[in-house]
Amino acid sequence: MNAPHYNRPGRLETLLMTRPVTWLAHRGLAPFGAGALAVRGRKSGLVRVTAVNPLSHGGDRYLVAARGQTEWVRNLRAADGEGELRHGRRVEPFTAAELPDPEKPAVLRAYLARWGWEVGRFFDGATATSDDAELLRAAARHPVFRLSPRAPRRA
Repeated sequence: MNAPHYNRPGRLETLLMTRPVTWLAHRGLAPFGAGALAVRGRKSGLVRVTAVNPLSHGGDRYLVAARGQTEWVRNLRAADGEGELRHGRRVEPFTAAELPDPEKPAVLRAYLARWGWEVGRFFDGATATSDDAELLRAAARHPVFRLSPRAPRRA
């Protein structure tokens, strides 16, 4: 069996891009509408925060894992889909439902139209103008989650 697809960022990319964008997103200053995803770690139990590119499409909000089976994807699954999107002081608690592959092409097309300039290299040639068959091939490598608002937890 093949290992799950994960395009892990290199140390330099993490140091120069991922960490600064996460820091900015967490403070509500992220460029281009990026947000900070906060989700409980599946091993440590600690809240982990990373930058994500949320997508609004068809009246719903989505998170797409451009790099594949990332740590945040694994943590979100282990947390039964519960997490938060943070934009500075604004916190949006949500429950995420993972989409099956046949439902992904329209979302991937919209995601690539919005964020392709940044993440397109992870989609093996699929673009916002690709046909459904090509996007369906890419779908198996890229988890997609539909977000539903939930009430904040009380301390």
